[in-house]
Amino acid sequence: MKAMQLIERGSPLELREVAMADPGPGQIRMRVATCGLNFGDLLIIKGTYQEKPELPATIGMEFAGTIDAVGEGVTHLAVGQRVAAYAGFGGLAEYAVIDAAIAVPIPDGMPFDDAAAFLVAYGTSHVALDYKARMQPGERLLVLGASGGVGLTAVELGKLMGAEVIACARGPEKLKIAAGAGADHLIDSEGADLRGQVKALGGADVVYDPVGGRLFDEALRATNPNGRLLPLGFASGDVPQIPANILLVKNLTVIGYYWGGYMRVDPSVLTDSFKVLLGWYAEGKLRPHISNRLALEDVNDGLELLKTRKATGKVIIEI
Repeated sequence: MKAMQLIERGSPLELREVAMADPGPGQIRMRVATCGLNFGDLLIIKGTYQEKPELPATIGMEFAGTIDAVGEGVTHLAVGQRVAAYAGFGGLAEYAVIDAAIAVPIPDGMPFDDAAAFLVAYGTSHVALDYKARMQPGERLLVLGASGGVGLTAVELGKLMGAEVIACARGPEKLKIAAGAGADHLIDSEGADLRGQVKALGGADVVYDPVGGRLFDEALRATNPNGRLLPLGFASGDVPQIPANILLVKNLTVIGYYWGGYMRVDPSVLTDSFKVLLGWYAEGKLRPHISNRLALEDVNDGLELLKTRKATGKVIIEI
């Protein structure tokens, strides 16, 4: 089968012919239709992600397709069934073998493109806002990087969950996309005084931040007493250093959050979230925003779109 593999850290992926594995006990093999690209893929290539696969490695965190074979002991899934999975690796290939426990059946009316754009972005935001921050209707949510793959879903879910949403993104075109996802207020991240603009709107009760750097520092100072901040990525390349005195005076909570880590420590957090999200999708309440669709051999171009922040929403590889 064909697969895009990481041969050397820091280098572009290479299209290679590799052996197709058979599923073992408790596993399934998927014929991959689509794979969503994520910022974490860039970190894996660079060698700075939380997990480092042995090389050569087929990367691709989330993907969707049709079950091609099932291993011993798998009774709840069947050949021919349409599923999606967050596996962390393996999606940028024609076939993938994964544990059956992490395969999520997808609704009949859900295209594979949507399925591969769904789990990581919506899952990250839903667990962050619901399970971690315990956000309540009527609270004010500030989303940084609001036009990106996860940021846009935070805007959409925040509005669906009853929050007043402040979207912060770079430039009018990206802000327009955030407005289309339901943002109540728009702030250009290239402008001055994020802190002042957020405080003028009444301050933030919850801050969702995949960016880090200067924007986190300003958001921290614009957070209301008893507010919660979720640093879940550092796309700016700058990891914030948080002054404890501000946390103390304002009774703030900074919540450590690594969505993928729940796959090991408590997978039910993710699977329960997926059930809610797929239910909302089936009801027409959620629709992934896909900005680019590329072929398997063009994965490096798709990764460059993420690296240069030219993508809005998701980049999908159609296999």
